[in-house]
Amino acid sequence: MVPVTAPYVAGFLAFREAPVLVEAVQRLQQEEPQLQPQVLLVDGNGLLHPRGFGIACHLGVLTDLPCIGVAKNLLHVDGLARDELHREQVRSLQRSGEAFPLTGTSGKVLGMVLRSCSNSSKPLYVSVGHRVSLGTAVRLVRACCRFRVPEPIRQADIRSREYLRKQPCAPVEVLETVPASPERCDLRNTCRELVLAPRSWGGSESPTLT
Repeated sequence: MVPVTAPYVAGFLAFREAPVLVEAVQRLQQEEPQLQPQVLLVDGNGLLHPRGFGIACHLGVLTDLPCIGVAKNLLHVDGLARDELHREQVRSLQRSGEAFPLTGTSGKVLGMVLRSCSNSSKPLYVSVGHRVSLGTAVRLVRACCRFRVPEPIRQADIRSREYLRKQPCAPVEVLETVPASPERCDLRNTCRELVLAPRSWGGSESPTLT
């Protein structure tokens, strides 16, 4: 388990979880320098955020690594909403890899809605975190998807859940400190939010971040 002291407050997730994620990146860099990440995928938002600076931005700036926000739900910011028009646009995504921009009432493009696989009509909401363009972010996320969720995030979630299942029950006093919220920061959330893509991409070239 990962101990945290800050409560969960909607829109301020980075202040609760980013320090733990930064520490994990630093430990990786110190203990396994050959696995220096080229890009981080975060189960959360980047610029697509009420204050334009979600957890993917925090993590990217604090580590100075390219970072991408990958969310499963749309935040209602800058006039964006899951209204009938949005649902119709989502339904128009017929094939894997199709996407459309999320443009707020300010005129700013805050992210992209991506149909990541043909077997799921539920989209992903991809946004820039740090040192990566939106187009590159969408291409990298799509390249990592065998199912709806990018495989690194999916595998981190699967393995952390398996780890938790093998652990004995926490003491009562520990359980009482955990808020009754699906966003509580235990090891599962820490692992699923920090996804490291090492330099060994399995191809002849590493992706260019533009």
